[in-house]
Amino acid sequence: MKFNIRGENIEVTEALREHVEKKLSKLERYFEAPPLSEVNVTLSVAKGFQTIEVTIPLPGFMLRAEERHTDMYASVDLVVDKLERQIRKAKTKANRKIRQEGGIKDLFRVESGMSYIQDEEEDYELVRTKQFTLKPMDVDEAILQMNMVGHNFFVFANSDTSQVNVVYKRNDGKYGLIEPAR
Repeated sequence: MKFNIRGENIEVTEALREHVEKKLSKLERYFEAPPLSEVNVTLSVAKGFQTIEVTIPLPGFMLRAEERHTDMYASVDLVVDKLERQIRKAKTKANRKIRQEGGIKDLFRVESGMSYIQDEEEDYELVRTKQFTLKPMDVDEAILQMNMVGHNFFVFANSDTSQVNVVYKRNDGKYGLIEPAR
């Protein structure tokens, strides 16, 4: 795997870089061939917490995990655990798809004698459907509306682009905007 490791409000020391690469390299055992895409790692410090974000683009889907802890090395260990769970889940789903219709057989390594527990799979149950009229508004008004209703995201029709957008509150207290690609 190729790594792109960068730091925000933290100096990425050689020891930290080696620890991250060593831990994330353990994920290679789940793949037939190491992913050719670049693994993006962002290390940051904010409000006393050490945060690591890892993004691994793969054919057909993307692995992404984020962890925060008071110790960066603990954050790295936690994010690797989270990524391993995601890979096992994706592998189980891919194996099911292969059995049903034939799919991407050569992405994940098949280990003999290894079985995945049924509760590793998640069945997603839709429990509620909401419909509402999208009022055209700008991003600032959408953020205000989101805060007024007390949610951490808000769907709206962007008056500037005439497209459906989503504003959301980030963990750092700032806001994000999701809009369709043009």
